[in-house]
Amino acid sequence: MSTNTETTTGNALDWLKWLIVMALLGGGVYGNWYYQDESLFIRVLGMLAVAGVVLFIAIQTERGHNTWNLIKESRSEIRRVVWPSHQETTQTTLVVLALVLVFALILWALDSLLSWLVSSAIG
Repeated sequence: MSTNTETTTGNALDWLKWLIVMALLGGGVYGNWYYQDESLFIRVLGMLAVAGVVLFIAIQTERGHNTWNLIKESRSEIRRVVWPSHQETTQTTLVVLALVLVFALILWALDSLLSWLVSSAIG
């Protein structure tokens, strides 16, 4: 029973946190518009500060925490990828270009042949 109560309480707090996140984002956008005559550098610093606070609050929610874990796991997966060398990339590109050229010539020949057959049949 206590688990259900904790889940409900956590869920209500998550909605409150998301409401605060939306209010901060809206306030940041409004503040950026309201102070449009100020220096761009100061406005960018203000928006970065708002974004940092918003990110911190969003990560405190269950969905934000899960998203943050997904991002961390994705970074570790990207590190495991074996990227092709420059030579492999060049060779693969040349093979693809050659095959595209060959198939383009085949399609051009078929199109020309069919056009000639149709024009011969029609008159």
